[in-house]
Amino acid sequence: MKKHFIRTLLAFLLGLTLVACTTDTPASEPATVAPTQTSEATIEVVAEPTEPAVVEAPEETAVPEPTAVPTEEPAVEAPTTNLTEGCVEVYDESVDYFPEKVTVSHADGFTVEYFNNYKVITVAAPWLGAADSATYVLVQCGTPAPAGFDDAVTIEVPVTRFVSLSTTYLPYLDQFGVLDTLVAVDFGFYAYNPTVQEKLAAGELVELGSGSTVNVEAALELEPDVIMTSASGSADFDTHPKLEEVGLTVVLNADYLDVTPLGRAEWGKFIAVFYNKEAQAEALFNEVASEYEALVALAADVAERPTVFANTPFEGTWYMPGGQSYTAQLFDVAGANYLWGDDESTSTLFLDFETVFDRAAAGNYWLNQGFVTTLADLEATDERFADFAAFQNGTLFNYDLRSNEFGGNDFFESAAANPHWVLGDLIKIFHPDLLPDHEFVYYRLVE
Repeated sequence: MKKHFIRTLLAFLLGLTLVACTTDTPASEPATVAPTQTSEATIEVVAEPTEPAVVEAPEETAVPEPTAVPTEEPAVEAPTTNLTEGCVEVYDESVDYFPEKVTVSHADGFTVEYFNNYKVITVAAPWLGAADSATYVLVQCGTPAPAGFDDAVTIEVPVTRFVSLSTTYLPYLDQFGVLDTLVAVDFGFYAYNPTVQEKLAAGELVELGSGSTVNVEAALELEPDVIMTSASGSADFDTHPKLEEVGLTVVLNADYLDVTPLGRAEWGKFIAVFYNKEAQAEALFNEVASEYEALVALAADVAERPTVFANTPFEGTWYMPGGQSYTAQLFDVAGANYLWGDDESTSTLFLDFETVFDRAAAGNYWLNQGFVTTLADLEATDERFADFAAFQNGTLFNYDLRSNEFGGNDFFESAAANPHWVLGDLIKIFHPDLLPDHEFVYYRLVE
């Protein structure tokens, strides 16, 4: 063995000498070293014209494993749906965290702009005549808030603790399956929703009140993500100033300013963006719009259009819907002639009894009497009501079919979200032959 090792070593040295002597003559191939996975290695030295020498490595020598080449960390996989629960765990600024978005097609009171990890909601006029818009920056939780929005309200989404100071927001919370996030309302007796009433009875909801008497201390204890309310611009009636003074996050919802039925219904998308429920909101609204437009087409070519007027006086003033108001538009597409349809106002007209009687005494239908149960109750309020033709003909319909023992009326809760149900009721009233199988949702005949 020793002799063999010496001979091998001499051969190796001779090979090196030959390589050194031939450096002026280019080799036909460069020298290569081929590692193996065994404890013995062969080293090939190629030189011209000499055959390569081979050296056996000692048994105790091992060739190390090849070193892995470092690679870049893979990018975060982009989500295919919005995150409706929890927060982002690994943030990548190049990822779009809102692949599901809303488009605003009918409402003219708000807009939604999307960025990779935040969205900007702008309410054009938080109340009638407001000089400034309101801006809300909704940041996906687990990601950084953007710079440059010092005058905006920043909110992490999806929200998990919500205060509703209007019943019109409740049907959307129900539709989106997030009523469990509701922690407070203004007054419980206004609510019709059975689940909300159950939560109130179980002590799971707090009543905060509204206006200047809102319970600020109770609101602070709740630590809500969002308190949603409407505003009038009057310090005597608005709730938000006192809440904002103590640092609570308030969002102003101006749904009542949208005068078209589908425009008002689309404010459900405004609520959806706070929960990242855009996909659900889009699907629900598209279904409502499709059914509504089908009913509009059904009544578009009626041969006869009966006349209609609405409401009753309050403290001497008859608050009649303007000729271009939300109510007037519903009467029109349901195939009726609204007796104040020539008026250009989208708000309310303040009339006296005599003015209304002069125009509506012979009206075919009288709708929306408010807190009226029977014809006898109405006549007891003012015997002059019995002089209207609609009273004598028994064509009075009120919107209180869905009411509970607490005084909650679902017309003032879910009707705005479901204008197709309202329109179906109205067509059934004015043209019952067009919808013979329709069952009333909100309206009933006053007897």
